[in-house]
Amino acid sequence: QTMQTKDSLQTYTIMEKSEAEACLDLAVSLVRENLKTFIRCFPDSNSRNQFYLQSSNREWTTGFWTGEIWLAYERTGEEVFKEAGTIQAESFLERIKERVDVDNHDMGFLYTPSCVAAYRLTGNETARKAALMAADNLIGRFQAWGELGAKDNYRLIIDCLLNMPLLFWASETTGDQTYRKKAEAHIRTAMDCVIRPDHSTYHTYFFDPETGAPVKGVIHQG
Repeated sequence: QTMQTKDSLQTYTIMEKSEAEACLDLAVSLVRENLKTFIRCFPDSNSRNQFYLQSSNREWTTGFWTGEIWLAYERTGEEVFKEAGTIQAESFLERIKERVDVDNHDMGFLYTPSCVAAYRLTGNETARKAALMAADNLIGRFQAWGELGAKDNYRLIIDCLLNMPLLFWASETTGDQTYRKKAEAHIRTAMDCVIRPDHSTYHTYFFDPETGAPVKGVIHQG
C-alpha cells in the first residue's frame, strides 16, 4: 500500500505484516548468532574495523544489547534468550551496586531495556531490584553528568527525556509517586528551556547552581 503526503512530494510504502515478521525473524537470527560472543560481556560502545569488541558492563550503550536479547525472547519464547538476558540482568545489578560508570543521566538507557524488560517478561526480582536502584540513582541528580553541584557542569541534557520512563515505571511498580513527580518536574523544566524559537532544541542547558535559574543553552557534541 502506498501513501502520499499532502504536498505529494514524497511517497511511502507501508510494509505488509508478513514482511515485517520476516524482518523481525532476521533480527532474531542475528541476535542468536551474536550470543556466541556476547553473553557474559557486551559489545563495546564503538566499533573497530567494522566489528564491536567485547567489553565489560560500562559506558552508556550496554542496555541496548540486553534489550535486543529480551526482544528476541519476546518474539520467540526461546529459553536461550531468557537465560542470556537473565545473566546480563545480574551484571546490571552488580554494576549499580558497585557504582560502575553510573554518575550520569543514562540510567534509563541502561536499565529500562535490560532490567525493566526482564522483570516485565519473566518476573525476575534481581532485575527489578537493579532497575529500582538505578531509578534511585537517577532521581538523586539534576545534572546530566559529572560531580554533583559542579558549576561548570550544572546542566540538563535533552537526552534525559528518554530516561524518564524508568522513573514512571518505578512509580508503577512500587506505588511510590515520588519517582513520577520528579520525572514530571524534570520534563517541565526541560520543555521550558531547551526548545528554541525555531522549534529546534538545544542539546544541553545550563542553570545557576545557586539559584536554579536558567542560564544558557549550548551544543555539547559536534
